[in-house]
Amino acid sequence: MSTAPVESETGIWRGRFVWVTVGAVALIFLAAMQSLAVTTVMPVVSADLDGGALYAVAFAGTLATSVIGMVAVGAWCDRGGVLAPLTTAVVLFVVGLIIAGLATSMPVLVAGRLVQGLGTGGQTVALYVVVARVYPSVMHGRVFAAFSAAWVVPSLIGPFLAGAVTEFLHWRWVFLGVAGLTVIAFTMVVLRLHGLPLHTDHPATDRIGPRMACAVAVAVGALALSLAGELGAYAWVVVAASAVVIGLASRPLLPRGTLLARRGLPSVVLMRGLIAGALFGAEIYVPYLLIDHYDFSPTWAGLGLTTAAIAWAAAADVQGRVGDRLGNARITALGVTLLITSTVVAGATAMLGWHPAVLIVGWAFAGGGMGLMYPRLTVLTLAYSTPQNQGFNSSALSISDSIGAATSIAIMGLVFTALAGTDAAFPAVFALATALALLALVPGLRLGHAHEESGAAHRS
Repeated sequence: MSTAPVESETGIWRGRFVWVTVGAVALIFLAAMQSLAVTTVMPVVSADLDGGALYAVAFAGTLATSVIGMVAVGAWCDRGGVLAPLTTAVVLFVVGLIIAGLATSMPVLVAGRLVQGLGTGGQTVALYVVVARVYPSVMHGRVFAAFSAAWVVPSLIGPFLAGAVTEFLHWRWVFLGVAGLTVIAFTMVVLRLHGLPLHTDHPATDRIGPRMACAVAVAVGALALSLAGELGAYAWVVVAASAVVIGLASRPLLPRGTLLARRGLPSVVLMRGLIAGALFGAEIYVPYLLIDHYDFSPTWAGLGLTTAAIAWAAAADVQGRVGDRLGNARITALGVTLLITSTVVAGATAMLGWHPAVLIVGWAFAGGGMGLMYPRLTVLTLAYSTPQNQGFNSSALSISDSIGAATSIAIMGLVFTALAGTDAAFPAVFALATALALLALVPGLRLGHAHEESGAAHRS
């Protein structure tokens, strides 16, 4: 329950809320901008640092360690105030960016990305707790709508802007610039949060040790998957062992029955992980393909992601308006079909050498499919939740998201590295994404209904 009094005469952009709102939205905006920017510039970074073998690890590692950040900061907030965990998360995020921005080798850059992941996961959770404890409940919808916009705008301009910064300045400023701006944004928040009653009235008392151990095990398993390609003949043994570790360790972090696609909330959470794996695992190879096969500059390679972002935003708006009338089964069928269409088109473009415009336009279908499915799964998660488990269920959705993306990026990276130098490398990656999207139909047709209402849904 929020500790702030209801002040109907003001709004989130006025009075004592304005600088908290500006700072929080800016932090979300910068995290989103950096995430999308790295996808655009990583081919250049990889070439500059001679780090092709660690290309996938630079993405999967950040997602893997974000799980640790989510669990740790969530538990910290439940046991007391929010200022200390938020500060810690932001510091880790900035330190990670600085390490990556100053890196002179790919292993150092990956280390920075691991630190950054701890901060990214924790920062998101902490900001949601800030909303709950600072704003009256009647304002929550408006705050989350602002957070939604903070994701959509970077989706539209982030890839192109990152490409321009890389082309006309240097890729290091994609990391260092965001680090500096994050310090400014956080200052806006922290100055306004000091002195506010941010402690919970009912601190949690459950044991956090087992959940933290599971989060660390998931992260280690995902990192081992990412590095398996460096182990030669033992690579697939490590892959199998890591998959078992991730499966077992993730169970306490997710609703019961998730891995078995049990009807209702477990299928909602499982589907989120599968479609995240399909999209984000393949998405990092779209600008890579445009740069490697078609000699696109980093600036123009970002267009492949921008078209998908526009389609994502448009489809999310459609889902918010007519999602209840369409129903969960239709949204699943339509969304998965669009996602599969895009991965098949991308694979065919890589295999047959079609015009790059086909890839750019085709990838927009992926954004449309995700725009329909992602917010719907968020709505369903909240509809299946009670005040006693909203935090656990929300974190489970984010954790499934991160696990699915990190695992698929690692496995696709392993396959891509094994086939590097052949015409099969890019098609194989997109074929794996197609298979994951097809698999998402299993939980997708078992979502059920929980009297959900389409509200202000957002990408994250």
